[in-house]
Amino acid sequence: MRSINYHIAITLDGYICREDGSIDGFLMEGEHVEDFIQSLDSYDSVLMGRKTYEFGFQFGLKAGQPAYPNLRHYVFSKSLDFNQSDAVKLIKSNTIEHIKDLKQRRGGNIWLCGGGKLAGALLENNLIEKLTLKVNPIIFGSGKKLFTSGKINKYFKLLSTRQYDNGVILIKYKIP
Repeated sequence: MRSINYHIAITLDGYICREDGSIDGFLMEGEHVEDFIQSLDSYDSVLMGRKTYEFGFQFGLKAGQPAYPNLRHYVFSKSLDFNQSDAVKLIKSNTIEHIKDLKQRRGGNIWLCGGGKLAGALLENNLIEKLTLKVNPIIFGSGKKLFTSGKINKYFKLLSTRQYDNGVILIKYKIP
């Protein structure tokens, strides 16, 4: 079965972005960025919610285009509408069933890019096997949480940590 890794940047206080969806304050340069880009080779698919996908629009991404050219995209949204392709699929309903089916198909590891609502639903349904956090040395005080759900009570097994010179810490967990 394919594995899902929720691989995401967060603040020290557990936010993946500010209330308005911006990520200003996250460190965008340094060895951790190069390592992240290299890590994308370990995935063949990416899952993302509507807001995460639309985040790319401010950088020129158009609806229906892949944000990551070498990955098959699955965008989960009830409100988005665009022409799908082999590279980008729009899933409007049955999120959990679709992801269970996707995990059974042939292929490589799956990257859960965001956001917190989708991640919370997948965690509640035991569909995430790994959690990789790029902890940035900043506090937002408010914003979008790593997991948006009140029903989660999980323990994680620490796999590894790596500290970068700029203060970013990469933490990898297995979800038993």
